[in-house]
Amino acid sequence: MSQIRLSEVSKAYYTTRRMDDARVVLDRVNLNIEEGEFITIIGPSGCGKTTILNMIAGFEGPTLGKVLFKDNEIEGPSPERGVVFQEFSLLPWMSVRSNIELALECKKVPEKDRKEIALKALKAVGLENFADYRPNLLSGGMKQRVAIARLLAMDSEVFLMDEPFSALDEQTRTKLDKDIVKIWKERKKTVVFVTHSIDEAIQLSTRIVLLSSSPGKVIKEWRLDENLYRDPMSYDMIKLKKEILALMPTCSCSN
Repeated sequence: MSQIRLSEVSKAYYTTRRMDDARVVLDRVNLNIEEGEFITIIGPSGCGKTTILNMIAGFEGPTLGKVLFKDNEIEGPSPERGVVFQEFSLLPWMSVRSNIELALECKKVPEKDRKEIALKALKAVGLENFADYRPNLLSGGMKQRVAIARLLAMDSEVFLMDEPFSALDEQTRTKLDKDIVKIWKERKKTVVFVTHSIDEAIQLSTRIVLLSSSPGKVIKEWRLDENLYRDPMSYDMIKLKKEILALMPTCSCSN
């Protein structure tokens, strides 16, 4: 049984109240995601990558077809499926630890346990010494590590990551890519990661899914062994990147 399944999923956004005109974003997408996979979704702007992530998160539903989690149709957001957004989603007036504890409160974790769980999660991402800082005192990379710590504290089964490191400098992005792979290997979570970067997809994934230009369809998938040697200058990695680039469609539309 797949942990997450998209079955003949189409998504349209209607542009008039009469619903007689629509922009179709996804067209009959089928995708099965197994527990413990690190799957990366790539494709041109506007092809529906974020829309797929939002439907798995439960923020919106398909126009046609079904999106299922453990064979149950997704009807709304759930702590089982946590999200790290591209924008920093932290409350600026609360401390780092309080931001995490608030998520635990929403999950109905007993108050007496929240501080300990939050501090353990911050330690896992190397931020235990910044628990009492407010987000405005943190760098962009540190803020995203707090967002990852929040998912760890909530013990989300699935990490949904929408270009979480795209706004960061290259050095910080590379470091966080390595950090999320380390956490994934240690915690055995399922990760669904959206990116525009082919290099990032190759470095992170056990499976890469390429979508067509809008309306998005699955063009091809590549499976990568977890222990594959991923030197970006190696023959195999250069060959894979060239193969993906050759199939990558262009699109003038925007997300």
